[in-house]
Amino acid sequence: MTTSVFLARLIGPVMLVIGLAVFANQRAFRDMAEEFLASRALLFLSGLVIMPMGLAIVLTHNVWTADWRVLITLFGWLNAIGGAVRLVAPDTVMRTGHAMLRRPYFVTIAAAIWVVLGLLFCLFGFLR
Repeated sequence: MTTSVFLARLIGPVMLVIGLAVFANQRAFRDMAEEFLASRALLFLSGLVIMPMGLAIVLTHNVWTADWRVLITLFGWLNAIGGAVRLVAPDTVMRTGHAMLRRPYFVTIAAAIWVVLGLLFCLFGFLR
């Protein structure tokens, strides 16, 4: 099994379940996100988890090809950068997060994106 397939099989189901959970519990997710953004400690802790996860993906799978595998690389880079931003600029993350949550359809759109990406990763990981 290639690294790309392994990572797609790892990331896909997690993203799919998260997206479905957010769809099913939108109000609870919005409340949880507000609580999360109010806690500098949780923002820092999430940066400590997300940045190394993204770096691990980038270090093992920095593939820039014109096919589905680039999605894994982009996912890794976005996590590495997003984790670093949470560590270095928590105030910016708090402001941006609150602004996003004020949009009425943000949670629905975010859930849809997670579901679609989760399905894509599952498709490429399990049906290849």
